[in-house]
Amino acid sequence: MTLRLSRLSVLPLLLVIFCGDSDTVKAADRNKSLHVYLLAGQSNMEGQGVVDLDHPKHYNGGRGILKNVMKEKRNLKRFQHIQDAKGDWVIRDDVWCRFQTKNDLKAGPLSIGFAGYPGKHHIGPEFQFGHVVGNATAAPVLLIKTAWGGKSLYKDFRPPSSGGTVGPYYTLMLKEIREALKSIPQDFPHLSRYEPRLAGFVWFQGWNDAFAPDDERAQYSDHLVHLIQDVRKEFRAPALPVVVGELGNLADEAGKNLKTIRAQQKKGAADPRLGGNVAFVPTTAFARPKEQSPNVGHGHHWFGNAESYFLIGDALGRAMLKLRDSAP
Repeated sequence: MTLRLSRLSVLPLLLVIFCGDSDTVKAADRNKSLHVYLLAGQSNMEGQGVVDLDHPKHYNGGRGILKNVMKEKRNLKRFQHIQDAKGDWVIRDDVWCRFQTKNDLKAGPLSIGFAGYPGKHHIGPEFQFGHVVGNATAAPVLLIKTAWGGKSLYKDFRPPSSGGTVGPYYTLMLKEIREALKSIPQDFPHLSRYEPRLAGFVWFQGWNDAFAPDDERAQYSDHLVHLIQDVRKEFRAPALPVVVGELGNLADEAGKNLKTIRAQQKKGAADPRLGGNVAFVPTTAFARPKEQSPNVGHGHHWFGNAESYFLIGDALGRAMLKLRDSAP
């Protein structure tokens, strides 16, 4: 089923939600539609997974970086699709990504490098998320990523329905999404003939809220509900599939505050006010010890472990497909 949305005055593009199984996508849809996923959050959505930096002092000798973890016997099959026969990173021809970083605009076919750092030395959840949804979608896919480090939901991303001052990064998130949609003909000329269809929203954030005032930390689930409601309202998409990634950093070694946010995230995703079509994705199983990771002092960034970010993206993508394929 495809639900058409009324034309938005702020956008020259018509967005619709696609809810059908990829196996039943008609040729006409495949030839005309561009499935758009919105990915938002803070620094872990920006992407901290180290690809190939292996300095013994600064990156723990390359432990936990992508080029090494993918070669481990247990990972050979799981990671086989990210490099070609020559050993070059695969560049997809059916999935594209756009991310406005602090330094520059990154826009192009999906591969490594769509993270907050210059160059192509890091990955975020978008990497494997894009592979998962791309493999299961006949139409081309565009990932629009908006993320800023060190930002909270209760203040920085505070949605209008939460009351109080609307967070400046909530406003900026919407602005960047609109700009990305409007700029498709310039950023991706070959995609301009397709009709953008809003396919889902991914939220991966929470660290700063773990250290928010007690009353705000206790209201994270409400803020999350309001965020989802407001994003759906903004794009006139009341049944927009939404995936919420757990604040799984440090796994079971996480402190009380982090565990509180995890519980709040799970509670918010299941809130009946959202009317379903929202998935909470556990991620604690993807945490790796700092001794096996490149950035041993960055527990807030999963210690920079590329396997963690790969597995997070994989789980977020699979959850999104499950929502999509179960839609009536």
